[in-house]
Amino acid sequence: MKHIRLLALDLDGTLLTDDKKITEDTKYWIKQAEEAGITVIFATGRGYQSVVDYWEELGLTTPMVLVNGADLRKSPVEQWQKRFIPRDEVRRLHELAERYEARYWGYCMESLTHDKGWTDEMFEKDWFKFGIRHDNAEALQAMWSTVEGWGTLEVTQSAPVNMEVSLKGVTKESGVRKICELLEISMNEVAAVGDSLNDSLLLKAAGVGVAMGNADKAIKDIADLITDSNEQEGVAKFIQQLLADR
Repeated sequence: MKHIRLLALDLDGTLLTDDKKITEDTKYWIKQAEEAGITVIFATGRGYQSVVDYWEELGLTTPMVLVNGADLRKSPVEQWQKRFIPRDEVRRLHELAERYEARYWGYCMESLTHDKGWTDEMFEKDWFKFGIRHDNAEALQAMWSTVEGWGTLEVTQSAPVNMEVSLKGVTKESGVRKICELLEISMNEVAAVGDSLNDSLLLKAAGVGVAMGNADKAIKDIADLITDSNEQEGVAKFIQQLLADR
């Protein structure tokens, strides 16, 4: 295996079990990776509000790629770069979701806000990401095509029933590239682990792209390696393999 200096981990469906926990064995092996000189970071679609507890649980002080690359942090307490969706585009996304009677949510600096809590005041905030969920595949595809047609936004997904929208060019890959520049690490020295479409560009760009056993087929097809599922401590097993190969 290539010489790896940075390990970028997705959270949901990857590091976390289905009940949103990190197993003790996984914690142990993350610590072993750190002691071997590997920088461990998150590369997640989640925002700071729903990540900070995991950060603290693992005792990490490393940089992080949050909200699919829209919020980059040098450490848990030092925000570095912010990339927001233009406010007029947020209004268009909101109108589109309402038109299709879809569920929706957004991550801004202050909060994670769902459709039930959305008010006119939300249009005066700056949003990292706008998410839309619809259980009807045709409706979801129609909204996806509409947003892609605007040409100004990045569209991906973390589950088959949703779409996640960021500023054009903002992805987990772009975020990890920035972190690599900060740390003077090449993308060839990165191992990235994930399970969903929003991990695809990162897995293709990393020196080693690792798909979880529970990953979408499209993610497994582009990965260099496939580890076990999130329920079977796939991240811990990959780290063991990584350290053994060293």
